[in-house]
Amino acid sequence: MADPTLDDDAMTRFEVPEFEELPEDLQDRITEETEEAGFTPNVFSAFAYKPSHFRAFFDYHDALVDDTALDREEVEMIVVAVSGRNHCYYCNVAHGALLRIYSGDPELADQLVANYRQADVSEKRMAMLDVAVKLTEHPDRVTEADLERLAEVGYSPEAMWDIAAVTAFFNLSNRMAMFADMRPNSEFHTMGR
Repeated sequence: MADPTLDDDAMTRFEVPEFEELPEDLQDRITEETEEAGFTPNVFSAFAYKPSHFRAFFDYHDALVDDTALDREEVEMIVVAVSGRNHCYYCNVAHGALLRIYSGDPELADQLVANYRQADVSEKRMAMLDVAVKLTEHPDRVTEADLERLAEVGYSPEAMWDIAAVTAFFNLSNRMAMFADMRPNSEFHTMGR
């Protein structure tokens, strides 16, 4: 079992705090994640910079993946497609690894990062990705027609909400990761391959 380690290189533009100096609830959450993953993902090290933001960020993240009408593969597909459009190095690598694990497909994440329109996905999932990318690139162009298309391919109103929520959250995450220059753990590069 790995001990929690906040990597000084988790981000280059802000100082990573010392694990022992963090509030107890953050230490507990980081320990739990480290035990599950086998290493401390650098996003935990980076967001520990500001504990109140850490709590809000991970509480919302957990709600998005635990209370959703989407399956986990779909959640990660959205994250990777959005992160690919935003050129977010951290999320492309970290969530690409998660997508490989949840999908069992070693190629899908790379397809989505490079050009989601060429990914080998169903018509239903392509509709989901089209809306997520549109909301990312041109939020003012999302219309009722986009929701109608999602309904036509089988997404419920709750699933549509979740598509938008995951998209919006990871646009925020991408921007923070890029602003802080968060670096993915080396472990993520080979996971699920």
